[in-house]
Amino acid sequence: MTDAAIIGLGMMGQGMARNIMSAGVALRGFDLSPDARARFAEAGGKTGENVVDVVAGCDLLLVMVATAAQAEAALFDGVTEALAPGAVVVLSSTVAPSEARAIAARLNDAGHLMLDAPVSGGQVGADSGMLTIMASGPEAAFEKASDMLAAISKKVHHLGDQPGMGATYKVVHQLAAGVHLVAAAELMAFGTKAGCDPQRLLEIVSSSAGQSWMMDDRAPRMMQEAATPTSTVDIFIKDLRLVVQTARDAGAPVPMAAAAYQMMVEASGMGLGRDDDSAVIRAYEALTGCKVRDH
Repeated sequence: MTDAAIIGLGMMGQGMARNIMSAGVALRGFDLSPDARARFAEAGGKTGENVVDVVAGCDLLLVMVATAAQAEAALFDGVTEALAPGAVVVLSSTVAPSEARAIAARLNDAGHLMLDAPVSGGQVGADSGMLTIMASGPEAAFEKASDMLAAISKKVHHLGDQPGMGATYKVVHQLAAGVHLVAAAELMAFGTKAGCDPQRLLEIVSSSAGQSWMMDDRAPRMMQEAATPTSTVDIFIKDLRLVVQTARDAGAPVPMAAAAYQMMVEASGMGLGRDDDSAVIRAYEALTGCKVRDH
């Protein structure tokens, strides 16, 4: 019987945890936020104030934090020693491929296996159990984590046995997500400045050749005064920075990703870093002097 835990109970982790428990997997969980731990406990999870105590003896651990630095802090300050021997760690954070390989090597040295398994689908996908998972790692890790992965996803892509490949596919994917998001903001701001009704513009683009998932999902929030965050501006800055870093390592030009990154940095510089990532539209509004609103 698997003894499972999750570290990271934020916007993504809460939904993932609920779906894992709904699939019949008993789950322990930890987050630095007391409020996040309380929400997890209300959903039926077992938690506590000390992460080492929470994960002690677990043989399957899902890590869903924002950055590689946070993952390293979560794993390598007593947690690896507290896990059961030969435990499987599922790293679902979006990190650079080199960072995924380094974390996997440290876990291997500690006697554990890592599944490099970043996800796509945002909070909506996490809440609905319909994430896309891009995973690489040893077959034994896939087998151990199979029920957990099935509970949170609509599709698991097996990308080989080497850590870092899951991260590579996710980072490349984030180029498309970031560019499409910023392009949607640019389109909405340009159209509104030129005299288009923003809602009519969205209807036309969403039913025509210019349609994209990011346009359909984010443009309605761009027309709101203050959208409820499901993914933040600063998270996309981090992801697009990883795109540029990974492209540099690979020797590949990514000028569109670099431009999208700069617009996200501009929005964060306006004090919007913790706002929903659709708030990048505010940077365009500042440039055009025209607000994009659903009238």
